[in-house]
Amino acid sequence: MELRDLPSVTDLATAMGDDVPGPLRMEIARGALSSARDTLLADRTAEVDPVREARERATALAAHRPRNLINATGVLLHTNLGRAPLASEAADAQRAAAVGYGNLEFDVTTGRRGGRGAYLGELLRTVTGAEAGFAVNNNAGALLLSLAALAGGRRAVVSRGELIEIGGSFRLPDLMAASGTTLVEVGTTNRTRLADYAATVHDAALILKVHPSNYRVEGFAEEATYAELATLSHEANVPFVADVGSGLLDARTPWLEGPPPAWTRGEPAVRQTLESGADVVLFSGDKLLGGPQAGIAVGSASLIDQMRRHPLARALRADGPTVAALGATLEMYATGRGSEVPFWAMASQSYEVLEKRSSVVVEAVGSVTSIIADASIPGAGSVPGEKVPSPVVRISADEEELWQELLSLGLVARRTNGAVLVDLRTVDPHDDDKLIEALISACR
Repeated sequence: MELRDLPSVTDLATAMGDDVPGPLRMEIARGALSSARDTLLADRTAEVDPVREARERATALAAHRPRNLINATGVLLHTNLGRAPLASEAADAQRAAAVGYGNLEFDVTTGRRGGRGAYLGELLRTVTGAEAGFAVNNNAGALLLSLAALAGGRRAVVSRGELIEIGGSFRLPDLMAASGTTLVEVGTTNRTRLADYAATVHDAALILKVHPSNYRVEGFAEEATYAELATLSHEANVPFVADVGSGLLDARTPWLEGPPPAWTRGEPAVRQTLESGADVVLFSGDKLLGGPQAGIAVGSASLIDQMRRHPLARALRADGPTVAALGATLEMYATGRGSEVPFWAMASQSYEVLEKRSSVVVEAVGSVTSIIADASIPGAGSVPGEKVPSPVVRISADEEELWQELLSLGLVARRTNGAVLVDLRTVDPHDDDKLIEALISACR
């Protein structure tokens, strides 16, 4: 191909199809033509195909365009797939706040400026038993704000076994440094006693305890309890901040029938951590709570107010639609309907019901499928190591080829031991027909 034979930007953009919006097609076309031109200038005999290159670029970009997928991995809080799906009423509240005006910072009784998140604060008081509460954009933000506001550039005591790193290379020491707080490490990786904290708390601004979330230290291990640290901090007259991470509101799970699920054992709960004496408890809104991404702080009214008034609070605050969705989610717990939050509806679905749904899939798809006993996991760093018994559909086929084909059809399954597994615990029952269609198509 000669330089003069290259198509125009407009013609190339038209030849691409409509996978991406027009302005993006024009940019892709310019890039593909520039690449082809550079190749030909370097070697006039080179083979170039700007149409193919432009289509490949458009397809690659379109793959990143937000779309719905069916999560059949069995990971309830799949970080890469958006973690907890919202309850319908939370999504409705979020949309209503996004497409219209509202009373986010307006007092309709006086016609004057109102407090942002005042209603949310009352809900948090009700469902946790705290004196006060408010929300920021995510839990890392809540931790950053608590350190900046309550330690004020001074020293914070943390166990070496809790200097966590989570997804995206987020490291606790780096966040503490960003807050201006000086990290004081105590104890060892596997054993930190109360005496280790007591030896250094006299010149510290606060004690911080962080739930590891995505790992557990077992065997020859020891840690100070929440109650012990609360007593020590109060004797030293410094705040005790507990980051419990995942957002389990109450260890008794009163929104579910029967005793708490076995897999929640050992996960620190917000209400019980407050009852143990923690001054401030931090947790996520989008994990076990099942709401939108948010970082929530509850506890002492004076300390929460101190955090709320810090300059960082404005930079980290949650937006109006998030406040609306979080409020709707908390209302469900406050009115005894926590079991209807999608995360808990999925987690508490019985083995027998899942087995019946799986049988329908096997009957429809055919002999390449079977049902085996397996387990789902909570995910997103919540209750690490714990599993929820679940039946899964096993598909005997070329593992990688089938998995990729299902992915192209919008279904994300699990690959293991030369087979593909489909776990219906994380699939909305309304999507079962779509899942079956995808499986039939991919297994032909």
